[in-house]
Amino acid sequence: MIRKNQRLINGLNLLSDLILIFTAYFAALLTKFFLLEGHSGPIVWLNEPVYWAVAFAYSALLVLVYFFAGLYGSYRFKQMGSEALTILLINGVGVLSLMALMYLVRMSEFSRVALFLFWLYSNLFVLSKRTFARALLRHYRKLGYNQKHVVVVGSGHFAHQYIEDVKRNPHMGFTVDGYVSEDNCPELGQRLGTFDELEQVLDGRLVDEVVAALEPDEIGYMKQVLTTADKTGVRISIIPFYNDYIPSYPTIDVVGRTKLINMRTTPLDNVMWRMIKRGMDVAGSLVLILLTSPIMLFAAIGVRLSSPGPILFKQERVGRNKKPFRMWKFRSMRITGTEDTGWSTSADPRKTKFGSFIRKYSIDELPQFFNVLKGDMSLIGPRPEVPFHVNHFKEEIPLYLVRQQVRPGITGWAQVNGLRGDTSIEKRVEYDIWYIENWSFWLDIKILFMTAFGGMKNDEKIV
Repeated sequence: MIRKNQRLINGLNLLSDLILIFTAYFAALLTKFFLLEGHSGPIVWLNEPVYWAVAFAYSALLVLVYFFAGLYGSYRFKQMGSEALTILLINGVGVLSLMALMYLVRMSEFSRVALFLFWLYSNLFVLSKRTFARALLRHYRKLGYNQKHVVVVGSGHFAHQYIEDVKRNPHMGFTVDGYVSEDNCPELGQRLGTFDELEQVLDGRLVDEVVAALEPDEIGYMKQVLTTADKTGVRISIIPFYNDYIPSYPTIDVVGRTKLINMRTTPLDNVMWRMIKRGMDVAGSLVLILLTSPIMLFAAIGVRLSSPGPILFKQERVGRNKKPFRMWKFRSMRITGTEDTGWSTSADPRKTKFGSFIRKYSIDELPQFFNVLKGDMSLIGPRPEVPFHVNHFKEEIPLYLVRQQVRPGITGWAQVNGLRGDTSIEKRVEYDIWYIENWSFWLDIKILFMTAFGGMKNDEKIV
């Protein structure tokens, strides 16, 4: 039943995208000629059938590209942010291609403003519809509709974890009908039978998916479970017994008959995403340098007057791929010989009064925009540490050096969640790893806004 519902939803999704993109053409013309220009006479783009044919063909072609980009399918696992960015990119390339085509066939009457409005409205209409559809589906799934019926095979740790996660996320629309296991675990719900009875269980009920959650000592049953699922025509997913070590979005490479799970693949391994992030860093740092230049001038004068020594504090930090670099900050402390290894705290006696002020409002970090421009850092990423701490923590904290797979940042997911200064390094690493594995363009935008609206002020006290 769920497959039939999903096909219907996918079809409606595709058809509505086609109608909305085509409608965006009409809306763009009305806005350009009637609202912006107050035009009252006949308009070529509205009266000539050839333009409507081109608009319809363009809409159909765009929807076809959406289809091949994987934009029609279940919303259960897809993130709205990545879907929105894909739509914006496809629509942008589509309008530029349409403009080039019109030049080639000598359709010189078209308006560039109208084409821009066409792109704007098509984005607005399609994204608004998809946002509404997601919210509606989530609401109905919480009410118990559009459910995907699942049978869990196993009764150990991962079976418990999966069933618990399903209960915590009712908006995803999964219903666990029961479990199959040699052991009886009432807390998991209804026991449907043993491993040998799995075929009868699947034949006797409507099941959309089998989730194999076998423990290491039950791995011998895996072939039997897979064969039974295939025989009964039920889709099967596997929770590997090394689940806790797999990143959120692993990739699989194939060498002959051998499948290799890449345990440390990140979204930023993709060249396009790296270019987009670097472009945002360069553009963002240039704009922020310009906007904060009066504040930096004020900080430079304040540091010079507060205590003897240089205005900038340059310290070696460990960057991407463990490459050292010199990070710049406005000096907030008196000159001592411990800067390379000392861990600063809120009550650090080395701080000057002006230094504690610029640290409290993160003004001391502003010169790092030049580190970003240089390429040593990013606007968003794990905070860089001095080599002394890196060498110390890598021995004590698992996955610590995974942080070095990306450029360190001025701000990051850990910092906007309150983990800055003298806080738990283990918790910071946990947040940093989550950021690396779940990176998206929209996550960076979210962190920038969280930093701007509350993430710059910290708990340090002004001495």
